[in-house]
Amino acid sequence: MKQFVLFLTLFRIFAGPCIFFLVFALDANLLALVIFVVASFSDFLDGKLARSYSVESSLGATLDPIADKILVMFALFTITLITKDPFVGGMSAVILAREFWVSALRELAAKNSLSEATKVTFLAKAKTSVQFFAITMFFLGFGIDNALIIFLGSFMLFLALLITLKTGLDYSRKVFNF
Repeated sequence: MKQFVLFLTLFRIFAGPCIFFLVFALDANLLALVIFVVASFSDFLDGKLARSYSVESSLGATLDPIADKILVMFALFTITLITKDPFVGGMSAVILAREFWVSALRELAAKNSLSEATKVTFLAKAKTSVQFFAITMFFLGFGIDNALIIFLGSFMLFLALLITLKTGLDYSRKVFNF
């Protein structure tokens, strides 16, 4: 079971570049959608299985957030390049900057024995879910060539941006005690 949980995490790491390749090299938007949905679900599944079967590992705990970031980064790059929309690009850039910022905060917190300050919150989990949902809507919209779904994806990405900023601020306050 431990290897399967690790496989799910590694799958997300490789799914990001694979999605990018599928969209731009093969114009396979619907296949990219399916892979993204499966990869998104694997984020939920690997954590649940690791806890349920007591196969949590330091490697898994380290790779899990990195896998999420790689998946989201490639998906947002892909979406930005397809839409050529500076608003989508700007939201994507801020979302990715927050991800790097929180990673740095976690490292700082660990060095200063403040790991509790950067423990994943319910709102941070909701942020990931909203990001995954927004990205899914974009890929669905691209796959079936539906402007309304793409617009709704933009709206959901904006909601994800707001939650992203809120959680980034919350983590910053906890680490810096302000």
